[in-house]
Amino acid sequence: MKNTFGYQVTVSLFGESHGASVGALIDGLAPGLTVDEDFIRHQLTLRRPMNQLSTPRQEADPFVIESGVYHGKTTGTPLLIRIANGDVKSGDYSPFAATPRPGHADYTALGKYNGFADPRGGGHFSGRLTAALVAAAAIVIPALRQKGITIATHIARIADVSDRAFDDLVRDTAKLNDAVFAVLDDDAAANMQAAILTAAEDGDSVGGVLETAVTGIPVGVGEPWFDTLESVLAHALFSIPAVKGVEFGDGFAMSGMRGSQANDCFTKDGDAVVTATNHNGGINGGISNGMPLIMRCAVKPTPTIHKTQHTLNLQTGEMTDLVAGGRHDPCIVHRARVVADSMVALTLCDMLSIKYGTDWLAK
Repeated sequence: MKNTFGYQVTVSLFGESHGASVGALIDGLAPGLTVDEDFIRHQLTLRRPMNQLSTPRQEADPFVIESGVYHGKTTGTPLLIRIANGDVKSGDYSPFAATPRPGHADYTALGKYNGFADPRGGGHFSGRLTAALVAAAAIVIPALRQKGITIATHIARIADVSDRAFDDLVRDTAKLNDAVFAVLDDDAAANMQAAILTAAEDGDSVGGVLETAVTGIPVGVGEPWFDTLESVLAHALFSIPAVKGVEFGDGFAMSGMRGSQANDCFTKDGDAVVTATNHNGGINGGISNGMPLIMRCAVKPTPTIHKTQHTLNLQTGEMTDLVAGGRHDPCIVHRARVVADSMVALTLCDMLSIKYGTDWLAK
């Protein structure tokens, strides 16, 4: 299914950046889940542009739930949430039809849709559609929390500035989920923001790394081969625009370890089976082992920049200089943080429904 993700709980995306609206259709939700519209607004706020660190485009994100909710509870039927677009300047994108932006989807969109793709604001490829994913996930995140499952993402790095690592997950999760710029070290936050502003002043952009921790996942979630918990989470995370790498636990660093260093030894904590370390990020054999899930996403620099770049004029067949106009983010890492939370939440809702049944979250 081209625009649908999930097995038991599915999410379908629709819309374009400068169209009338973007939105999501969620099917398979348990009936009886509480829908907190204030929480949906809060989550959307975390994705919005942030002063000079982001695009000047103002996104109010007025949403309407058109089906699947009655008296504040999910009905179990398909739930449609629609978010109106606003503050668009479509004329800024007209040059890109003939001169595709380096690193962007302008050219591949033409190939995918035989020249009929909507180019305005990146069309269906735009990060604008992540607003719909955030709204959809805001319906299931409170239900996951009721089951003792918490999700938190911090900005592990922007440019060459790093945040501190996770330490006390209960304390760190509480701090991150209330933060607009989600870091654990306040000094790192100031230096990251300075790096973003420096790149913006130079007409350039920067990328970074997001690190997500999930606590409360029971043992046994995931399938042993093609739908391992890692592969399904990676599928979801790679769907976020600009994500170019995903790793779990110590990830690529494990390739330089010996088995005696990489193995997580099993032990007891009271009556619970735990591991003494968590190099594998809470997953063995594609299945959750009860330890916190730890995963990281590499986010590339925003491809649309205000520096002169070379590209091909598709009409003349000649090389040309391109300086992108319009309004663009010098960094999207801090805005993508809540999108990472959302994709993880939607994936876990689906995977838990496979193991325990669709109605499990409402029980």
